[in-house]
Amino acid sequence: MRALRPALAVFDCDGTLWSGDAGSGFMFWSMESGLLSREASDWMDARYRAYQRGEVSELDICGEMVQIYRGLREEELREAALTFYGHFIAPRIFPTMQQLCAELKAAGTTLWAVSSTSNWVIEAAVIQHFGIPAGNILTACVAVHDGIITDKLLDVPTDEGKAVALKRNNIPHPDAVFGNSIHDAAMLETAQHPFAINPSAALRTLAASKGWAIFQPEAPAHAG
Repeated sequence: MRALRPALAVFDCDGTLWSGDAGSGFMFWSMESGLLSREASDWMDARYRAYQRGEVSELDICGEMVQIYRGLREEELREAALTFYGHFIAPRIFPTMQQLCAELKAAGTTLWAVSSTSNWVIEAAVIQHFGIPAGNILTACVAVHDGIITDKLLDVPTDEGKAVALKRNNIPHPDAVFGNSIHDAAMLETAQHPFAINPSAALRTLAASKGWAIFQPEAPAHAG
């Protein structure tokens, strides 16, 4: 990976830079911590169970997991996301991937992150700890008015939407793309050098059929 010296590299986040799904993790943490009301928690829990049964789409659930915070102050969400980062994400970071980002950035590579998890969570993780600037982060997000979160979706980059989000930012064909699930497939297809990192079974099969590089990073040292 390092030998390619890509000018621009794009990273999925959940399952690629760290193990586990920070999107659903933040949702459940919000319920347990009292950040979400009981009514909102019950509704979101029912929707997530329906998603697991295949009754709600990936696109819909990713959007709803951001919209559920409507009415809360964005400052509060950003503070919560930082707390959640230390609780859930930091212990699960793949050291090899963090080192790779640092080495690529030091070599002059421009780094981007694309994720269907909320901007609050992803920004809390990748700006400081992976060196990806805020302007290069494309995530699920909603409009904020006067500091208050609304339910107006601005973007939910998942599946084909990840490639669309990159194209919208004038990145139709990145030098390198790193992803872990079938929801990254469309984005990986656009890359000159696609890398399946810690791949799900479906992505591993697809990557093998297309001859994409497959890499399994070592387990995080402190993951529970």
